[in-house]
Amino acid sequence: LGRSRGGFTSKLHLSADGRCRPLSLVITPGQRADCTQFRLVLEKIRVPRQGLGRPRKKPDSLAADKAYSNGPIREY
Repeated sequence: LGRSRGGFTSKLHLSADGRCRPLSLVITPGQRADCTQFRLVLEKIRVPRQGLGRPRKKPDSLAADKAYSNGPIREY
């Protein structure tokens, strides 16, 4: 829990696939900025493959809101 305008809160940073199934989740205090957690959320993605092989880590495409539109995130 963290302090914010509404009192003690927490924030969920989530990535999901096109069918709204969660791929990764990071929980932070409520005052934490969204853009600071972007890399951590993407690095936690693990999609198991059927059969042999390592889990898939990188998405083919990405859609996000305005909080993630700054330069360093676009470069990443």
